[in-house]
Amino acid sequence: MASQGSVTSTIDPSGAVGATAEPPSTLLHARSGGGDPALRRLLAGGDALAVCLSLLAALLISGRPHLGDRELWGLASVPLMILMFKLYGLYDRDFKRISYSTVDDLPWVFHATVIGGLIFWIYAKVSPMHRLDFVESLLFGVGTIVLVTVARATVRRAAATLIRREQAVIVGGGILARTFVDKLAAHPEYRLEMVGAISVSGASDDLSDAGVELLGDLGDLGEVAAQHEIDRVVFIGQDVDEAALGDALRLCRRLALKVSVLPSLSEVMGSAVAIDDVEGITVLGLNPPWLPRSSRAVKRVIDVTIAAVMLILLAPVLIILAIAIKLDSRGPVFFIQDRVGKGGRPLRVFKFRTMTVDAERRRAELLASSTDPNWLKLDHDPRITRIGRPLRLLSLDELPQLWNVLRGEMSMVGPRPLIPAEDELVKGWARGRLDLTPGLTGYWQVLGRTRIPFEEMVKLDYLYVTNWSVWEDVRLMLKTLPVVVARRGAN
Repeated sequence: MASQGSVTSTIDPSGAVGATAEPPSTLLHARSGGGDPALRRLLAGGDALAVCLSLLAALLISGRPHLGDRELWGLASVPLMILMFKLYGLYDRDFKRISYSTVDDLPWVFHATVIGGLIFWIYAKVSPMHRLDFVESLLFGVGTIVLVTVARATVRRAAATLIRREQAVIVGGGILARTFVDKLAAHPEYRLEMVGAISVSGASDDLSDAGVELLGDLGDLGEVAAQHEIDRVVFIGQDVDEAALGDALRLCRRLALKVSVLPSLSEVMGSAVAIDDVEGITVLGLNPPWLPRSSRAVKRVIDVTIAAVMLILLAPVLIILAIAIKLDSRGPVFFIQDRVGKGGRPLRVFKFRTMTVDAERRRAELLASSTDPNWLKLDHDPRITRIGRPLRLLSLDELPQLWNVLRGEMSMVGPRPLIPAEDELVKGWARGRLDLTPGLTGYWQVLGRTRIPFEEMVKLDYLYVTNWSVWEDVRLMLKTLPVVVARRGAN
Protein backbone atom coordinates (compact mmCIF):
# COMPACT_ATOMS: atom_id res chain seq x y z
CA MET A 1 0.00 0.00 0.00
CA ALA A 2 1.37 3.44 -0.89
CA SER A 3 1.45 6.03 1.83
CA GLN A 4 0.66 9.71 1.74
CA GLY A 5 3.04 11.77 -0.36
CA SER A 6 3.85 8.78 -2.59
CA VAL A 7 6.13 7.23 0.03
CA THR A 8 6.38 3.44 -0.03
CA SER A 9 8.35 1.81 2.78
CA THR A 10 10.02 -1.54 2.23
CA ILE A 11 12.23 -3.85 4.19
CA ASP A 12 15.22 -5.58 2.68
CA PRO A 13 16.35 -9.16 3.49
CA SER A 14 18.69 -7.88 6.21
CA GLY A 15 15.80 -6.22 8.05
CA ALA A 16 16.68 -2.63 7.19
CA VAL A 17 14.04 -0.09 6.36
CA GLY A 18 14.06 1.51 2.94
CA ALA A 19 11.84 3.93 1.09
CA THR A 20 11.31 5.62 -2.19
CA ALA A 21 10.03 9.11 -1.75
CA GLU A 22 9.41 12.53 -3.17
CA PRO A 23 12.24 15.06 -2.96
CA PRO A 24 12.77 16.07 0.69
CA SER A 25 11.89 19.72 0.03
CA THR A 26 8.41 18.73 -1.20
CA LEU A 27 7.74 16.67 1.89
CA LEU A 28 9.01 19.37 4.24
CA HIS A 29 6.71 21.87 2.58
CA ALA A 30 3.78 19.45 2.77
CA ARG A 31 4.23 18.98 6.52
CA SER A 32 4.74 22.65 7.37
CA GLY A 33 1.08 23.23 8.20
CA GLY A 34 1.03 21.44 11.57
CA GLY A 35 1.10 22.89 15.07
CA ASP A 36 4.78 23.87 15.02
CA PRO A 37 4.43 27.03 12.86
CA ALA A 38 1.42 28.12 14.92
CA LEU A 39 3.38 27.84 18.17
CA ARG A 40 6.32 29.71 16.62
CA ARG A 41 4.02 32.56 15.57
CA LEU A 42 2.39 32.70 18.98
CA LEU A 43 5.78 32.80 20.71
CA ALA A 44 7.02 35.52 18.36
CA GLY A 45 3.84 37.56 18.90
CA GLY A 46 4.15 37.25 22.67
CA ASP A 47 7.82 38.25 22.52
CA ALA A 48 7.04 41.30 20.36
CA LEU A 49 4.36 42.49 22.78
CA ALA A 50 6.69 41.95 25.74
CA VAL A 51 9.51 43.96 24.12
CA CYS A 52 7.10 46.82 23.29
CA LEU A 53 5.82 46.94 26.86
CA SER A 54 9.31 46.85 28.37
CA LEU A 55 10.46 49.68 26.08
CA LEU A 56 7.38 51.78 26.93
CA ALA A 57 7.86 51.18 30.66
CA ALA A 58 11.56 52.09 30.50
CA LEU A 59 10.88 55.37 28.66
CA LEU A 60 7.92 56.32 30.85
CA ILE A 61 9.78 55.74 34.10
CA SER A 62 12.79 57.74 32.91
CA GLY A 63 10.57 60.82 32.41
CA ARG A 64 12.65 62.27 29.58
CA PRO A 65 10.92 64.56 27.03
CA HIS A 66 9.79 63.70 23.47
CA LEU A 67 8.35 60.36 24.58
CA GLY A 68 6.28 59.89 21.41
CA ASP A 69 9.22 60.33 19.05
CA ARG A 70 11.53 58.20 21.14
CA GLU A 71 8.96 55.42 21.40
CA LEU A 72 8.40 55.50 17.64
CA TRP A 73 12.12 55.25 16.87
CA GLY A 74 12.49 52.69 19.65
CA LEU A 75 10.12 50.27 17.90
CA ALA A 76 13.19 49.10 16.00
CA SER A 77 13.96 47.12 19.15
CA VAL A 78 11.10 44.72 18.36
CA PRO A 79 12.45 43.17 15.13
CA LEU A 80 15.96 43.38 16.60
CA MET A 81 15.04 41.32 19.69
CA ILE A 82 12.95 38.88 17.65
CA LEU A 83 15.99 38.34 15.41
CA MET A 84 18.24 37.80 18.45
CA PHE A 85 15.80 35.29 19.93
CA LYS A 86 15.73 33.48 16.60
CA LEU A 87 19.53 33.37 16.44
CA TYR A 88 19.57 31.86 19.94
CA GLY A 89 17.13 29.15 18.83
CA LEU A 90 14.26 30.29 21.02
CA TYR A 91 11.69 29.48 18.32
CA ASP A 92 13.08 26.03 17.57
CA ARG A 93 13.89 24.41 20.92
CA ASP A 94 10.30 23.34 21.66
CA PHE A 95 10.36 20.99 18.69
CA LYS A 96 13.68 19.30 19.41
CA ARG A 97 12.74 18.22 22.93
CA ILE A 98 9.64 16.67 24.45
CA SER A 99 9.86 18.13 27.95
CA TYR A 100 10.92 21.67 27.05
CA SER A 101 9.49 24.43 29.28
CA THR A 102 9.73 28.20 29.71
CA VAL A 103 12.22 27.76 32.56
CA ASP A 104 14.62 26.20 30.05
CA ASP A 105 14.42 29.41 27.98
CA LEU A 106 15.85 31.64 30.71
CA PRO A 107 19.61 31.35 29.97
CA TRP A 108 19.03 31.98 26.26
CA VAL A 109 16.59 34.85 26.89
CA PHE A 110 19.16 36.44 29.19
CA HIS A 111 22.02 36.08 26.69
CA ALA A 112 19.93 37.31 23.76
CA THR A 113 18.65 40.29 25.75
CA VAL A 114 22.14 41.35 26.82
CA ILE A 115 23.52 41.23 23.27
CA GLY A 116 20.36 42.68 21.72
CA GLY A 117 20.23 45.41 24.37
CA LEU A 118 23.82 46.41 23.60
CA ILE A 119 23.06 46.64 19.86
CA PHE A 120 19.89 48.66 20.61
CA TRP A 121 21.89 51.04 22.82
CA ILE A 122 24.28 51.68 19.91
CA TYR A 123 21.32 52.17 17.55
CA ALA A 124 19.70 54.69 19.93
CA LYS A 125 22.94 56.64 20.19
CA VAL A 126 23.27 57.18 16.42
CA SER A 127 19.56 57.53 15.58
CA PRO A 128 17.10 60.40 16.22
CA MET A 129 15.89 58.43 19.27
CA HIS A 130 18.86 59.85 21.25
CA ARG A 131 21.04 57.92 23.65
CA LEU A 132 19.55 55.56 26.26
CA ASP A 133 20.81 56.40 29.75
CA PHE A 134 21.81 53.71 32.27
CA VAL A 135 18.42 53.55 34.01
CA GLU A 136 16.54 53.22 30.69
CA SER A 137 18.91 50.49 29.47
CA LEU A 138 18.62 48.59 32.76
CA LEU A 139 14.82 48.85 32.84
CA PHE A 140 14.56 47.77 29.21
CA GLY A 141 16.79 44.74 29.76
CA VAL A 142 15.18 43.58 33.01
CA GLY A 143 11.69 44.29 31.67
CA THR A 144 12.37 42.33 28.51
CA ILE A 145 13.62 39.27 30.42
CA VAL A 146 10.69 39.30 32.85
CA LEU A 147 7.92 40.09 30.37
CA VAL A 148 9.21 37.71 27.67
CA THR A 149 9.32 34.91 30.26
CA VAL A 150 5.76 35.65 31.37
CA ALA A 151 4.55 35.92 27.76
CA ARG A 152 6.16 32.61 26.79
CA ALA A 153 4.69 30.80 29.79
CA THR A 154 1.25 32.19 28.90
CA VAL A 155 1.58 31.23 25.24
CA ARG A 156 2.63 27.67 26.05
CA ARG A 157 -0.25 27.26 28.47
CA ALA A 158 -2.68 28.53 25.82
CA ALA A 159 -1.09 26.30 23.18
CA ALA A 160 -2.01 23.23 25.24
CA THR A 161 -5.67 23.86 24.35
CA LEU A 162 -5.44 25.84 21.10
CA ILE A 163 -2.96 23.71 19.15
CA ARG A 164 -3.27 20.05 18.23
CA ARG A 165 -1.16 17.73 20.37
CA GLU A 166 1.81 16.06 18.73
CA GLN A 167 0.96 12.62 17.41
CA ALA A 168 3.68 10.09 18.21
CA VAL A 169 4.47 6.45 17.61
CA ILE A 170 6.94 4.40 19.64
CA VAL A 171 9.26 1.88 17.96
CA GLY A 172 10.24 -0.92 20.32
CA GLY A 173 8.98 -2.15 23.65
CA GLY A 174 10.04 -3.58 26.98
CA ILE A 175 10.31 -1.92 30.39
CA LEU A 176 11.90 1.26 29.03
CA ALA A 177 9.06 1.79 26.55
CA ARG A 178 6.40 1.11 29.18
CA THR A 179 8.02 3.56 31.61
CA PHE A 180 8.19 6.21 28.90
CA VAL A 181 4.51 5.77 27.96
CA ASP A 182 3.46 5.94 31.63
CA LYS A 183 5.38 9.18 32.14
CA LEU A 184 3.74 10.76 29.09
CA ALA A 185 0.32 9.81 30.45
CA ALA A 186 1.16 11.47 33.78
CA HIS A 187 2.37 14.71 32.13
CA PRO A 188 -0.17 16.10 29.64
CA GLU A 189 1.79 19.36 29.58
CA TYR A 190 4.22 17.67 27.16
CA ARG A 191 1.46 17.86 24.52
CA LEU A 192 2.45 14.44 23.15
CA GLU A 193 -0.16 11.80 22.34
CA MET A 194 1.12 8.25 21.86
CA VAL A 195 -0.95 6.98 18.91
CA GLY A 196 0.50 3.48 18.83
CA ALA A 197 3.56 1.25 18.72
CA ILE A 198 5.72 -0.25 16.00
CA SER A 199 6.83 -3.78 16.79
CA VAL A 200 10.47 -4.85 16.56
CA SER A 201 10.48 -8.67 16.73
CA GLY A 202 7.34 -8.56 18.85
CA ALA A 203 8.95 -6.30 21.46
CA SER A 204 6.00 -3.90 21.57
CA ASP A 205 3.33 -6.45 22.43
CA ASP A 206 3.52 -5.68 26.17
CA LEU A 207 2.35 -2.08 25.61
CA SER A 208 -1.23 -3.10 24.87
CA ASP A 209 -2.21 -3.02 28.56
CA ALA A 210 -0.96 0.59 28.67
CA GLY A 211 -3.52 1.54 26.03
CA VAL A 212 -0.99 1.66 23.16
CA GLU A 213 -2.21 -0.06 20.01
CA LEU A 214 0.17 -2.16 17.93
CA LEU A 215 0.16 -0.58 14.44
CA GLY A 216 2.60 -2.80 12.57
CA ASP A 217 6.27 -3.67 12.32
CA LEU A 218 9.31 -1.63 11.34
CA GLY A 219 8.68 -2.13 7.63
CA ASP A 220 5.32 -0.34 8.00
CA LEU A 221 6.77 2.84 9.52
CA GLY A 222 6.23 5.05 6.47
CA GLU A 223 2.67 3.84 5.95
CA VAL A 224 1.80 4.23 9.64
CA ALA A 225 3.23 7.76 9.70
CA ALA A 226 1.07 8.80 6.77
CA GLN A 227 -2.10 7.04 7.89
CA HIS A 228 -2.04 8.42 11.45
CA GLU A 229 -0.49 11.85 10.63
CA ILE A 230 2.46 11.15 12.90
CA ASP A 231 4.61 14.10 13.99
CA ARG A 232 7.24 12.33 16.12
CA VAL A 233 8.78 8.86 16.21
CA VAL A 234 10.29 7.61 19.48
CA PHE A 235 12.85 4.83 19.07
CA ILE A 236 13.83 2.49 21.90
CA GLY A 237 17.49 2.26 20.94
CA GLN A 238 18.17 -1.10 22.60
CA ASP A 239 15.43 -2.81 20.56
CA VAL A 240 16.47 -1.67 17.07
CA ASP A 241 19.76 -2.88 15.59
CA GLU A 242 22.15 -0.23 14.31
CA ALA A 243 21.61 -0.79 10.57
CA ALA A 244 17.79 -0.80 10.81
CA LEU A 245 17.85 2.26 13.09
CA GLY A 246 20.02 4.18 10.62
CA ASP A 247 17.67 3.40 7.73
CA ALA A 248 14.62 4.27 9.84
CA LEU A 249 16.14 7.61 10.82
CA ARG A 250 16.81 8.43 7.17
CA LEU A 251 13.20 7.58 6.35
CA CYS A 252 12.00 9.88 9.15
CA ARG A 253 14.18 12.65 7.75
CA ARG A 254 12.65 12.25 4.28
CA LEU A 255 9.18 12.37 5.84
CA ALA A 256 10.13 15.44 7.95
CA LEU A 257 9.27 13.60 11.16
CA LYS A 258 10.69 14.66 14.51
CA VAL A 259 12.71 11.90 16.16
CA SER A 260 13.51 11.04 19.76
CA VAL A 261 15.80 8.13 20.65
CA LEU A 262 15.87 6.50 24.08
CA PRO A 263 19.36 4.99 24.38
CA SER A 264 19.87 1.84 26.41
CA LEU A 265 22.01 3.75 28.93
CA SER A 266 19.41 6.49 29.50
CA GLU A 267 18.87 5.39 33.10
CA VAL A 268 22.43 6.30 34.09
CA MET A 269 23.35 9.06 31.63
CA GLY A 270 20.93 11.79 32.66
CA SER A 271 20.38 15.22 31.14
CA ALA A 272 23.89 16.65 31.38
CA VAL A 273 25.44 14.39 28.75
CA ALA A 274 27.74 16.36 26.45
CA ILE A 275 27.73 15.45 22.78
CA ASP A 276 31.29 15.44 21.49
CA ASP A 277 32.66 14.96 17.99
CA VAL A 278 35.97 13.28 17.23
CA GLU A 279 36.68 13.55 13.51
CA GLY A 280 33.08 12.80 12.60
CA ILE A 281 32.53 10.13 15.30
CA THR A 282 29.86 11.06 17.87
CA VAL A 283 31.02 10.58 21.47
CA LEU A 284 28.86 11.01 24.58
CA GLY A 285 30.64 12.59 27.55
CA LEU A 286 29.46 11.94 31.12
CA ASN A 287 30.25 14.00 34.21
CA PRO A 288 32.90 12.59 36.58
CA PRO A 289 31.44 11.29 39.88
CA TRP A 290 32.64 14.23 41.98
CA LEU A 291 32.16 17.99 42.33
CA PRO A 292 35.08 20.43 42.41
CA ARG A 293 35.48 22.54 45.55
CA SER A 294 34.44 25.63 43.64
CA SER A 295 31.13 24.00 42.65
CA ARG A 296 30.45 22.92 46.22
CA ALA A 297 31.26 26.46 47.42
CA VAL A 298 28.86 28.01 44.90
CA LYS A 299 26.11 25.58 45.91
CA ARG A 300 26.65 26.40 49.59
CA VAL A 301 26.57 30.17 49.01
CA ILE A 302 23.28 29.81 47.14
CA ASP A 303 21.84 27.67 49.94
CA VAL A 304 22.79 30.05 52.75
CA THR A 305 21.62 33.14 50.88
CA ILE A 306 18.21 31.77 49.91
CA ALA A 307 17.55 30.06 53.26
CA ALA A 308 18.47 33.17 55.27
CA VAL A 309 16.34 35.50 53.12
CA MET A 310 13.34 33.14 53.20
CA LEU A 311 13.53 32.66 56.99
CA ILE A 312 13.54 36.43 57.51
CA LEU A 313 10.71 37.15 55.05
CA LEU A 314 8.58 34.22 56.19
CA ALA A 315 9.05 34.73 59.93
CA PRO A 316 5.49 36.14 60.44
CA VAL A 317 4.02 33.20 58.45
CA LEU A 318 6.01 30.69 60.50
CA ILE A 319 4.73 32.21 63.76
CA ILE A 320 1.09 32.12 62.58
CA LEU A 321 1.43 28.49 61.45
CA ALA A 322 2.99 27.51 64.77
CA ILE A 323 0.08 29.06 66.71
CA ALA A 324 -2.48 27.34 64.43
CA ILE A 325 -0.84 23.93 64.97
CA LYS A 326 -0.79 24.40 68.74
CA LEU A 327 -4.46 25.38 68.85
CA ASP A 328 -5.58 22.60 66.49
CA SER A 329 -4.35 19.48 68.31
CA ARG A 330 -2.42 18.21 71.30
CA GLY A 331 1.34 17.88 70.84
CA PRO A 332 4.45 19.87 69.91
CA VAL A 333 4.61 22.41 67.07
CA PHE A 334 7.56 20.75 65.37
CA PHE A 335 8.03 17.16 64.27
CA ILE A 336 11.66 16.05 64.38
CA GLN A 337 12.47 12.94 62.38
CA ASP A 338 15.66 10.96 61.90
CA ARG A 339 16.70 10.77 58.26
CA VAL A 340 19.82 9.63 56.38
CA GLY A 341 21.99 12.49 55.14
CA LYS A 342 25.06 12.93 52.99
CA GLY A 343 27.42 9.96 53.06
CA GLY A 344 24.93 7.94 55.14
CA ARG A 345 25.35 10.19 58.19
CA PRO A 346 22.30 10.58 60.48
CA LEU A 347 20.24 13.72 60.00
CA ARG A 348 17.49 15.23 62.16
CA VAL A 349 14.92 16.98 59.96
CA PHE A 350 12.63 19.72 61.31
CA LYS A 351 9.05 19.92 60.04
CA PHE A 352 5.78 21.42 61.23
CA ARG A 353 3.73 18.67 62.87
CA THR A 354 0.86 17.64 60.57
CA MET A 355 -0.08 14.36 62.26
CA THR A 356 -1.31 13.14 65.61
CA VAL A 357 1.28 12.55 68.32
CA ASP A 358 1.00 8.75 67.95
CA ALA A 359 1.68 8.84 64.19
CA GLU A 360 5.01 6.98 64.33
CA ARG A 361 3.57 4.19 66.49
CA ARG A 362 0.73 3.65 63.99
CA ARG A 363 3.07 3.54 60.99
CA ALA A 364 3.68 -0.22 61.13
CA GLU A 365 -0.03 -1.12 61.14
CA LEU A 366 -0.74 1.23 58.21
CA LEU A 367 2.02 -0.25 56.02
CA ALA A 368 -0.33 -3.10 55.13
CA SER A 369 -2.61 -0.57 53.39
CA SER A 370 0.20 1.23 51.54
CA THR A 371 -0.07 1.46 47.75
CA ASP A 372 3.74 1.13 47.50
CA PRO A 373 5.45 -1.80 49.29
CA ASN A 374 8.69 0.11 49.81
CA TRP A 375 7.32 3.08 51.76
CA LEU A 376 4.16 4.32 53.41
CA LYS A 377 1.93 5.79 50.71
CA LEU A 378 -1.77 6.22 51.51
CA ASP A 379 -4.53 7.96 49.61
CA HIS A 380 -6.10 9.08 52.91
CA ASP A 381 -3.84 8.95 55.95
CA PRO A 382 -5.99 8.88 59.14
CA ARG A 383 -3.15 10.33 61.22
CA ILE A 384 -3.22 13.75 59.53
CA THR A 385 -4.71 16.61 61.59
CA ARG A 386 -7.14 19.26 60.34
CA ILE A 387 -4.49 21.97 60.01
CA GLY A 388 -2.00 19.37 58.82
CA ARG A 389 -3.92 18.64 55.63
CA PRO A 390 -3.57 22.12 54.04
CA LEU A 391 0.00 22.35 55.32
CA ARG A 392 0.92 19.14 53.49
CA LEU A 393 -1.01 20.03 50.33
CA LEU A 394 0.91 23.32 50.03
CA SER A 395 4.18 21.86 51.42
CA LEU A 396 4.20 24.50 54.16
CA ASP A 397 5.17 21.82 56.67
CA GLU A 398 8.59 21.71 54.99
CA LEU A 399 9.46 25.35 55.75
CA PRO A 400 11.31 24.62 59.06
CA GLN A 401 13.81 22.63 57.00
CA LEU A 402 15.21 26.01 55.95
CA TRP A 403 16.94 25.84 59.34
CA ASN A 404 18.51 22.53 58.31
CA VAL A 405 19.70 24.24 55.11
CA LEU A 406 21.19 27.14 57.05
CA ARG A 407 23.07 24.70 59.29
CA GLY A 408 24.51 22.89 56.27
CA GLU A 409 22.69 19.62 56.97
CA MET A 410 20.48 20.04 53.91
CA SER A 411 20.56 21.94 50.63
CA MET A 412 17.84 23.88 48.80
CA VAL A 413 18.04 21.28 46.01
CA GLY A 414 19.22 17.70 46.35
CA PRO A 415 18.24 14.04 46.80
CA ARG A 416 15.26 13.30 49.01
CA PRO A 417 16.32 12.49 52.61
CA LEU A 418 15.02 9.01 53.45
CA ILE A 419 14.23 7.52 56.83
CA PRO A 420 16.64 4.70 57.85
CA ALA A 421 14.14 1.94 57.00
CA GLU A 422 13.74 3.26 53.45
CA ASP A 423 17.47 3.89 53.05
CA GLU A 424 18.19 0.21 53.77
CA LEU A 425 16.29 -0.68 50.58
CA VAL A 426 18.75 1.31 48.42
CA LYS A 427 21.55 -0.95 47.21
CA GLY A 428 24.54 -0.94 44.85
CA TRP A 429 25.11 1.95 42.44
CA ALA A 430 22.02 3.75 43.78
CA ARG A 431 23.96 4.49 47.02
CA GLY A 432 25.64 7.21 44.97
CA ARG A 433 22.57 9.36 45.65
CA LEU A 434 24.14 10.06 49.06
CA ASP A 435 27.20 11.77 47.54
CA LEU A 436 25.44 15.15 47.78
CA THR A 437 23.60 16.83 50.64
CA PRO A 438 19.87 15.99 50.65
CA GLY A 439 17.60 18.76 49.47
CA LEU A 440 14.42 20.63 50.34
CA THR A 441 13.33 20.14 46.73
CA GLY A 442 14.55 18.10 43.78
CA TYR A 443 13.44 15.91 40.90
CA TRP A 444 11.09 13.90 43.12
CA GLN A 445 9.18 16.97 44.25
CA VAL A 446 9.09 18.63 40.81
CA LEU A 447 8.11 15.57 38.76
CA GLY A 448 5.22 14.27 40.81
CA ARG A 449 6.13 13.48 44.43
CA THR A 450 3.92 10.61 45.68
CA ARG A 451 2.93 9.64 42.13
CA ILE A 452 6.52 8.45 41.54
CA PRO A 453 7.37 4.90 42.70
CA PHE A 454 10.18 4.39 45.19
CA GLU A 455 12.58 2.82 42.67
CA GLU A 456 12.02 5.69 40.24
CA MET A 457 12.65 8.25 42.99
CA VAL A 458 15.98 6.59 43.84
CA LYS A 459 16.98 6.63 40.16
CA LEU A 460 16.07 10.33 39.84
CA ASP A 461 18.19 11.17 42.88
CA TYR A 462 21.14 9.30 41.40
CA LEU A 463 20.76 11.16 38.09
CA TYR A 464 20.63 14.49 39.94
CA VAL A 465 23.89 13.75 41.74
CA THR A 466 25.72 12.56 38.62
CA ASN A 467 24.47 15.49 36.48
CA TRP A 468 24.64 18.37 38.97
CA SER A 469 25.01 21.93 37.75
CA VAL A 470 24.22 25.38 39.13
CA TRP A 471 21.66 26.00 36.40
CA GLU A 472 19.94 22.68 37.13
CA ASP A 473 19.52 23.76 40.76
CA VAL A 474 18.06 27.09 39.65
CA ARG A 475 15.76 25.36 37.16
CA LEU A 476 14.42 22.93 39.78
CA MET A 477 13.81 25.75 42.29
CA LEU A 478 11.88 27.74 39.67
CA LYS A 479 9.79 24.67 38.81
CA THR A 480 9.01 23.88 42.46
CA LEU A 481 6.61 26.79 43.10
CA PRO A 482 4.14 25.95 40.27
CA VAL A 483 4.12 22.29 41.37
CA VAL A 484 3.41 23.26 44.99
CA VAL A 485 0.65 25.71 44.02
CA ALA A 486 -0.95 23.09 41.75
CA ARG A 487 -0.62 20.54 44.63
CA ARG A 488 0.65 17.99 42.09
CA GLY A 489 1.36 14.65 43.78
CA ALA A 490 0.72 16.03 47.29
CA ASN A 491 -0.24 13.44 49.91
